Amino acid sequence: MNRFLIVDVGAGTMDVLCYDMGSDEHYKAVVKSPIRTLAEAAENLPGNLLITGTEMGGGELSVVLERRSKKDEVIMSASAAATIHHNPEKVRSLGIKIVDDNEIANLQRRQAYHMLRTCDLEVDRLEEIVKGLGIPLSFDVVGLCAQDHGRAPDGMSHLDYRHQIFKAGLDENPFLHGLLYRDDEIPASLSRLKAMAESAKMLSADEIYVMDSGMAAILGASMDWRVREKKRTMVLDVATSHTVAAALDRGEMAGFFEYHTKDITLERLEALLEALADGRLNHEEILKEGGHGAYIRKALGFRIREGIVATGPKRRLVEQSRLPILFGSPLGDNMMTGTVGVLEAIRRRKGLRAISFL
Repeated sequence: MNRFLIVDVGAGTMDVLCYDMGSDEHYKAVVKSPIRTLAEAAENLPGNLLITGTEMGGGELSVVLERRSKKDEVIMSASAAATIHHNPEKVRSLGIKIVDDNEIANLQRRQAYHMLRTCDLEVDRLEEIVKGLGIPLSFDVVGLCAQDHGRAPDGMSHLDYRHQIFKAGLDENPFLHGLLYRDDEIPASLSRLKAMAESAKMLSADEIYVMDSGMAAILGASMDWRVREKKRTMVLDVATSHTVAAALDRGEMAGFFEYHTKDITLERLEALLEALADGRLNHEEILKEGGHGAYIRKALGFRIREGIVATGPKRRLVEQSRLPILFGSPLGDNMMTGTVGVLEAIRRRKGLRAISFL
């Protein structure tokens, strides 16, 4: 049980880590995210579009397809349409037609459409990336992370539902590796992660694990050598789409908040970090001001925190901060934060030896 393939699928990049526990060797790559490459293809292909596949993160694709539908026919299979929204009526309101999956073959035969396929884990592309790293595509364990809002029940917002999933898990087990799922444990409502795990079966690994990328980033950032041995720390991951920050007490989650990166300013972020540590954040109030929400288990105390570390592709947001923020690099690489978090969660769950992540 030595060879690990870890993949973090984000809005801007897909981060790939190959780690061998036997030799401590690792190889890594940061490439354009699947949703970004798909959105570019949808933008540039002429004429009508027929889109099949599985649920993935919508992001830029939703914007492109709404624009394309104003001049060309855009058809999505029911499975692929979940990429845009779990409510089919909201997808149709963008001008996109939805058809049953079993109708796709008939439409393909008409040869009137350019074909695209939605999928977060493009196995063929991943094989090429690993081949480019010069190592064989043979792994004991595959670990994946992405942001999954879940399929919320009627009447509940997807943000509230995502919050409830985290709250339930952390109330039961405040250590972040408790939010890691083996492929046969993934809740049915986490349909994006389930789709990724299903795609990963093509890689023929013995075990497959998935985790939300926000929680993986928190754990990964906490593995930075400057804070990992400290008792009370704060970690901040400023990603392409979402910013998440957490207060940790001896590795336990004391609390966290999440925002869209584009909607947060440095001044507001600094105030949120202080309020988070002092236990003064309220989930409903954060939602009202446009954030994703907040969770508080206990107050850490901002004045007694021993370090704040920031990771993520957009962390220049805090470059001029008045707070003493350190720029983290778990495994020597700011962009490996999510993959390191997934690897560490798997290591803890399986009781494997410690990894330095230097």
